[in-house]
Amino acid sequence: MHMRFFKRLILPLAIFLVFGFQSGVFQLKKEDVRKTMEEMLVYHVEYKEFSPLIARRSLKVYVEQFDPDRVYLLASEVKSYLDPKDDKIKSVVQKYRQDDLSEYTKLNRVFQDSIVRSRAFREEIEGELVESNENPQIVGGTYLDYARNEKELKERIKKQLIRVLWIEKQASNLPALNVQQRKKIFALWEKRFARIENSYLSENKSEHYLCMHVLKAFAKSLDAHTSYYSPEEAYEMRTSLEKQFEGIGVVLRESMDGVVIHDMIKGGPAERCGKISPGDLLVEVNGQAVEGIPYEEVLKRLQGDGKEKIQLGLRHSARENESQLYRIDLKREKIVLQDDRVQYSFERFADGIIGKINLPSFYESGEGSSCEIEMREALRALKKQGNLIGLVLDMRENSGGFLNQAVKVAGLFVSSGVIVISKYAHGETQYLRDLDGRSYYNGPLVILTSKGSASAAEIVAQALQDYGTGIVIGDDRTYGKGTIQYQTVTDSGATSFFKVTVGRYYTVSGRSTQIEGVKADIVVPTVYSVLNIGERYLEFPLKNDRIPSAYTDPLTDVDPRNKPWFQKNYLPNLQKKLSMWTQMLPQLQGNSSYRLKQNKDYTLFLKIIEQDKGKLSFTLTPQENWGVEDLQMMEAVNILKDMAIIKTSFPQKTAFVQK
Repeated sequence: MHMRFFKRLILPLAIFLVFGFQSGVFQLKKEDVRKTMEEMLVYHVEYKEFSPLIARRSLKVYVEQFDPDRVYLLASEVKSYLDPKDDKIKSVVQKYRQDDLSEYTKLNRVFQDSIVRSRAFREEIEGELVESNENPQIVGGTYLDYARNEKELKERIKKQLIRVLWIEKQASNLPALNVQQRKKIFALWEKRFARIENSYLSENKSEHYLCMHVLKAFAKSLDAHTSYYSPEEAYEMRTSLEKQFEGIGVVLRESMDGVVIHDMIKGGPAERCGKISPGDLLVEVNGQAVEGIPYEEVLKRLQGDGKEKIQLGLRHSARENESQLYRIDLKREKIVLQDDRVQYSFERFADGIIGKINLPSFYESGEGSSCEIEMREALRALKKQGNLIGLVLDMRENSGGFLNQAVKVAGLFVSSGVIVISKYAHGETQYLRDLDGRSYYNGPLVILTSKGSASAAEIVAQALQDYGTGIVIGDDRTYGKGTIQYQTVTDSGATSFFKVTVGRYYTVSGRSTQIEGVKADIVVPTVYSVLNIGERYLEFPLKNDRIPSAYTDPLTDVDPRNKPWFQKNYLPNLQKKLSMWTQMLPQLQGNSSYRLKQNKDYTLFLKIIEQDKGKLSFTLTPQENWGVEDLQMMEAVNILKDMAIIKTSFPQKTAFVQK
């Protein structure tokens, strides 16, 4: 069974305890669907109307978002929706204009019947597996097609449930599972299945859920990155973008024994109190027992009805002789997520240091906190440690964030100039520039990337590669997301939450990262190198294209009244395209290739991930361990040392600027 199914069930259950939305207040109506869709279409870079193409896609997406792993539906039940006839598509478009969602209502009834059937199959199979003495193993795989008959479908469900047992056995670190534990696991997972299934079965909120599922399908039909969000999803996304939220700082997980403390946010009220430990069982909220009540109800009680203080009743279930209930009073407050922010370190080399800055995302809050500010602080702190001979900018798993932050971060490494060129729906072009006339670091620079580096991370990597101020190393290419999204998630006045693709971006060379990604100057594979990750593997990606370069800024989008300032203060300080690092590349590539071939740790690493084929499930014995925690960072540092050494032999007046 593919892991995306289990992520869909598990990830929403390990959440930050946050406050700020009231999910029960928001109710969608059928007329909201067209209204919201038309708003997204106004913004969208390519599609401006609900066309037959979008209608055809939406039926397919509607089916796939219900059953992404092909464990509910039969091929015969969805054939007419996956390959619809033209008259059905014409009807869908006409009904859309009349706020009529009847075709999706019919499809929803198919889903409901499949849920009833699946529940019956699961009840029968769970009864058999509870009594089984077999140790659960990883079974199943990715199903590309829907089951041909009920026998085949039932076999898929059995494999799904065996994997459920295996997941919980691994999570609880148990050598085997007894009858009671198996019963508890299936009871837990039936609750998880029900959370998804009930949104299709609900009677009192049937219109709301139908409209929400339809809007999600419509949005995804426009392109790979346009999405519609529920208020709860929007709040989580806002927290991710701003790296802060209001709450008590606990991360909860629903286990077979109940709701437990999975983790605590560093610096939050729960961690500071010093009395709560991961694994502690949540027993009470404000003096009321929570055992046996639905997980959603537990979360609702934890919201505290807007109260500033909340009392948790807990048991140290993992500790001997400490099963007694204890109570903790906590006050909710604004919490900054420190673990997902800029971090730096260094190592000594020659007469100075090599700095390492990890930039996990491009974040910004409305209170003066941003990754660009913290990048400046990191550079200042590193320079205080000694002569900064080289710098690694680590963006291997950076999936993006705020566009303006990408421009500002790239601007730290160029004097002045165009960083991003944005092209929007009606052909209008905007140049996003670094204007301050100085760079904050201009020595040997390595930008460390992977197939997981996307969006804003690709802007920075390709812009610095374009200007020649640094070299890119990592997987052969990055993710390949070269589009710009407008979102309402961080808008406090928004009544609907979505992000929509409004344009394409290009760096100063006129290149787009769309589909192609940023190509590494030196390939140093990461664990993601064997995975099919990237824009090219998504449904409905926009195409790649190019525009003219802007090393000589045309200033075509600048207000004529402001052009004199730009001509006097900006144009004379434009960053020149440097050639020294590109001239070094053959030697740097040769040195790196030799090191990696001679490195037994790296050879073993590549062998293991190739055998694993990207499942990320491999385990190593102590004898097999490759010995270095971060092989890519080690090689990045080695490349920087080469750059620093070779630099001393380059003619200073001729090697830097490319004519």
